[in-house]
Amino acid sequence: MMQTVTISVVIPAKDDADLLERCLLALADQTRLADEIIVVDNNSTDDTANRARGLGVSVISETAVGIPAAAAAGYDRATGDIIARLDADCIPPIDWLERIEAAFATQPDVVAVTNSAYFIDGPRWFRPLADVIYLGAYFALVYFALGHPPLFGSNFAMRRTGWEAVGDSVHRSDDMVHDDLDLSFHLGPERVIRRDRRITMGISMRPFFDGKAWVRFVRGMRSILIHWPGELPWSRFIRARRARTT
Repeated sequence: MMQTVTISVVIPAKDDADLLERCLLALADQTRLADEIIVVDNNSTDDTANRARGLGVSVISETAVGIPAAAAAGYDRATGDIIARLDADCIPPIDWLERIEAAFATQPDVVAVTNSAYFIDGPRWFRPLADVIYLGAYFALVYFALGHPPLFGSNFAMRRTGWEAVGDSVHRSDDMVHDDLDLSFHLGPERVIRRDRRITMGISMRPFFDGKAWVRFVRGMRSILIHWPGELPWSRFIRARRARTT
């Protein structure tokens, strides 16, 4: 028997009214509905906040610039046993939350589950290559910096107790870090983060065409380097191994 849990969904958003509405409609069609949906409006100049309120979800405002601050504000406000995260331009499969709930019910040792995604827009011929370049490289390369799978900000969920343990230590005020990578550093390696390939997500190919590739690279390097030398890869691998054997 699965233990009944509550799930909060957190969506940081800025000037994404149309895409956010599409995402929220997909969440309203889930086989397992969210107990709470929190949209964090990060200084939008369009009607992102009003559009979300019109669909009956909770909207909070975070004026500090950047996804790290917005995401953290949403996690702080969440009341669910599980906090699920996706982005405003995502389209979750109909069973996304159902699979998340099952993953935690059958894996009581994990603090967070995550997985890659598939592209829902852009040239069809480019999508398989983009999977390798953008998503495959992220999971493969960042694993060696962490000593465990990284969280992917468009598709992950964590126990609220995990967030409560690290929420005060993440770099929420630094808009030049990747919030999902930073959170991965703080949650692991002693706590178990597991990649569950049953949990999928449809994402936008916008990162390839918005001209911010270099900024993303700089943020990725900063997200790693600010944790060194205390969190060097070999140190984390050793700690993760010890945690699994004790």
